Amino acid sequence: MPSPFPGFDPYLENPDFWPEVHSRLIVALADSLVPQVRPKYEIAIEKRIYEVNPFNGDNSLLVGVPDLAVKRQSSPVNQASSQTAVAVASSPLQPIVVKVPMSEKIKQHYLEVRDRSSGLVVTVVEILSPVNKRPGEGRESYLQKRQRILGSLTNLIEIDLLRSFDSLPILAPDIQSDYRILISRYAQRPAAELYAFNLKDALPSFSLPLRSDDVEPTVNFQQLFTEIYDKAGYDYRIDYTSEIVPALSETNRVWVKHLLAQKVD
Repeated sequence: MPSPFPGFDPYLENPDFWPEVHSRLIVALADSLVPQVRPKYEIAIEKRIYEVNPFNGDNSLLVGVPDLAVKRQSSPVNQASSQTAVAVASSPLQPIVVKVPMSEKIKQHYLEVRDRSSGLVVTVVEILSPVNKRPGEGRESYLQKRQRILGSLTNLIEIDLLRSFDSLPILAPDIQSDYRILISRYAQRPAAELYAFNLKDALPSFSLPLRSDDVEPTVNFQQLFTEIYDKAGYDYRIDYTSEIVPALSETNRVWVKHLLAQKVD
């Protein structure tokens, strides 16, 4: 059965689901675009690796990473000895379980649309992850790449389906929305198209920019997401009685509660 939400399902922003959702969206976008751009262009799924280091002030290692801790069951140190001992001065000191900071490599995929005759990258498609948005090395690294693209002849599509953390900079800081899709055509910069939409909205359709003389293929993003949701079986994997992570605003929380109550009924 489909998601109970009209657009993106906020339960999938949870770190338990998001890495899988990100991968499925990237593959689905590539599969949908290939028939529309061949044979002039090819779609490549590329990968970059972030090394996140909490020593440098980036706490992203602790977000969405399973909590690994060694737990001990307390027991007498030596039962045989305790039976013969005359007196015990004090209980043996027990260690405290703590965590040590470690570097973690985070793999992230994105799409490149390449001209097959020249090999040049025409368009880059990014789906943002927490490592791109939260303060730290990951955000700074992504922003540097973003600026290189915006200063080149390459088009950029940037998809943000995460409500948490600050949105990436545009020259219109007063625009507020839960989600957004930015489309920056190199020939129109600094102007760009921004699809700003909210939890209550359907996912928009948008065009993939290529070269100026090409017909732009259309991405029906809502349809792609609906297919992914069904193929992944999220309808029975998601516990819709649980709290949404990250937390919703009070207005959205009330709306979600009413929406889910209607779906159940």
